Amino acid sequence: MSKVLIIGAGGVGGVVTHKCAQHPDIFSNICLASRNEAKCRAIADQLPRAIETAQVDADDVEALVALIESFRPDILIHVALPYQDLTIMAACLRTGVPYLDTANYEHPDEAKFEYKEQWAFQERYRKAGNMATLGCGFDPGMTNIYCAYAQKNLFDEIHTIDILDANGGDHGYPFATNFNPEINIREITANGRYWERGEWKETAPLAEKRTFDFDGIGKKDLYLLYHEELESLSQNIKGLQRIRFWMTFSEKYLTHLRVLENVGMTSIEPISVNGCEVSPLQFLKSVLPDPGSLGPRTHGKTNIGVIVDGVKDGKRRKVHIYNICDHQACYREVQSQAISYTTGVPAVTGAMLMLEGLWRGEGVFNVEQLDPDPFMARIGEMGLPWQVVELDPEQDPLA
Repeated sequence: MSKVLIIGAGGVGGVVTHKCAQHPDIFSNICLASRNEAKCRAIADQLPRAIETAQVDADDVEALVALIESFRPDILIHVALPYQDLTIMAACLRTGVPYLDTANYEHPDEAKFEYKEQWAFQERYRKAGNMATLGCGFDPGMTNIYCAYAQKNLFDEIHTIDILDANGGDHGYPFATNFNPEINIREITANGRYWERGEWKETAPLAEKRTFDFDGIGKKDLYLLYHEELESLSQNIKGLQRIRFWMTFSEKYLTHLRVLENVGMTSIEPISVNGCEVSPLQFLKSVLPDPGSLGPRTHGKTNIGVIVDGVKDGKRRKVHIYNICDHQACYREVQSQAISYTTGVPAVTGAMLMLEGLWRGEGVFNVEQLDPDPFMARIGEMGLPWQVVELDPEQDPLA
């Protein structure tokens, strides 16, 4: 039995706390910490067992170290903002506590997210004999592990990967985001980017569009984006020739987004308002619905997975590995919509494997560098069953 410290009390933090609480045989003690302890206590009140809560500024390494030394966890799960990856990694390094997160570092003053600054911890973690696991959500996370599973078990060579993220849910609002609005909108309004034959290629934002018929939710329009798992998978999947990321958006969502962009509301550059410096995007975040409040309103399903194309036993093969998740089923279980659920459940599963020694190592690891088999064997019973569907290798399913 182990003690877990969870940093972050948003939608994903709520799911992680619920799922840890469901497994007292593994997580004997839980502490949930956030800048706003009232949010932690609200989550704690939903649980069938008692947990500790704490207030902490995750931008402050000394405050984090003090909390870690007070609670003495066996693992830390970071599900606060990606702006805080580096401070929390530094605190875990100083205290010798294994670290796990769900999203790579994003600079708070730039629309830029990359693994470079987290990978820079590699030698320090290795010398300390400590382990950091990066990107153990769904995408990144399960999509990376699907690719690693395919590489290990389904293919002799992988040539192309397309990651498909489809949300068929409806929350009833004219415009809202299913996770942190600031992060979500920064990702979508940035240039599209994909990796092909050793080079990064860019497209205009939302310029590349395809259609795919998703099991459980039907035909949806997909748009090419840059997403962080492309950075690590392009390095860690051997023989890969191309990898792309696609996400669905409704026309209603895109219309609202275009209007907001046209009037400058998606900019991160501060403007002066009555003598105060205000970031338009941060202001927009403050007036949009809280993603953590969408659970009771959201109906429908998600379908997230990967299409992998390559060779097995000398023959071309193409498969779709994916999960379907129902928004209302998630809400009934942990009072969350499926976007937070599909991010939080893999994080708890990865933490279990680290505590049990099934995922082990010294240094900094992206999840596809770890053994996918124990994760894939457990993730279904944790709430995210998966399936493999054979596709016609001669046809392009992205019409």
